[in-house]
Amino acid sequence: MRNPETKPGFSEQHPLLFGIALIIVAVALFTGAMAYFRSLGGHGTRSLSGDKMGLCRIEGVITDAREVVDFLRELKNDDSVKGVVLRIDSPGGAVAPSQELYQAVKALAKVKPVVVSMGTAAASGGYYAAAPATLIVANSGSITGSIGVRAEYVNLQGLMDKLGLKTDLMATGKFKAAGSPTVPLTPEQRAYLMALITDLHQQFVADVAEGRKMPLEAVEKLADGRAFTGRQAQEFGLVDKLGGLETASETLREMVKLSPKADVIEGPEKKLPLLPRLLGASLSALASVLADAPQHAAGSGAGANMIIEFRQ
Repeated sequence: MRNPETKPGFSEQHPLLFGIALIIVAVALFTGAMAYFRSLGGHGTRSLSGDKMGLCRIEGVITDAREVVDFLRELKNDDSVKGVVLRIDSPGGAVAPSQELYQAVKALAKVKPVVVSMGTAAASGGYYAAAPATLIVANSGSITGSIGVRAEYVNLQGLMDKLGLKTDLMATGKFKAAGSPTVPLTPEQRAYLMALITDLHQQFVADVAEGRKMPLEAVEKLADGRAFTGRQAQEFGLVDKLGGLETASETLREMVKLSPKADVIEGPEKKLPLLPRLLGASLSALASVLADAPQHAAGSGAGANMIIEFRQ
C-alpha cells in the first residue's frame, strides 16, 4: 500500500502520456536493434567479406546531390564493390547538382563498371547523370532524353497594377535585377539571360557527347528538348539496352563475374527526421514528398528570381 503522504508518480498522474512515451521508446529500441542486425550482413547491407555489388538510387527532383555523390565516392573507394547499378527515377532538376552527379558517375566509371537502370523517367538532369555510365539500360517505356535547359519567372506587374502597388527597384547595373518579378525584362536583359541559358545548354550537350562517346553534332540534333521512350532512345544511341532493374543487375554481374548471391550495398539512406521514422510509413512518405519538392531560394544575383533547370 502506498504511503498517503507520497505523491503519485508521473505514470499515475498522466497514464496516457506515459503509455505513448513507452511506445515511442519501444519503437526506437526496435528500430535501433533492426538497424544493428542489418549492419551485420545480408542483402542490401554490408557484410565483412566477399565481393559485392553497389546499388545507388537517384530519385525525385534533383535539388541537392551531396548524399548521392558521397555514396558514389564510398562505393568507388570500397575495393570489395566490383561494380555499381545506378537506378535513376528522376525528371531532372537544378543545373549544378545535375552536373555534380555527372562528375561523380564519370569518376566512378573510370574505376569500376557502372550500369544505369532507368525507371519511370530519367530525363533532362536525370539523363545528364546517366550519360557517363559504362552502360545504360532502360525500360522500353521509360521517359528519357529531354536534353535542354528551361528558365521561367513570374511577372507580377499586372497584378500589382490592379492592387495599386508600385515597386522602386534599385540595382548597381543594368543586368543586376534582370528577372525581377515586378519589372518586365528589357530586350537587352532578355538577350543576356538567353545567352546564359544557351551556354548551360552547350555544356549539357558537350557532356552528353563525351559521356556517350557520340559525335557532338549527333547529340545537338537530339538536344531540342524532346523526350524519348526507352525504345526510341536506344535507336538514337542514348540507351544501350532495354530492360528493367533485374536486367541491369544481371548485366553488371556478368561484366564483373559476380555471383547472384553476392551482397548488395544499397544507398544512399534517406535522412528523415526522427519522428517520421518512429511513427511509421505514412509520415515517412509525406516527408519524402516534401524532401523531393523543388526548393528555389531567393538570391541577389542577376536571374536569381528565375528558375533555371535541367528538367523535363
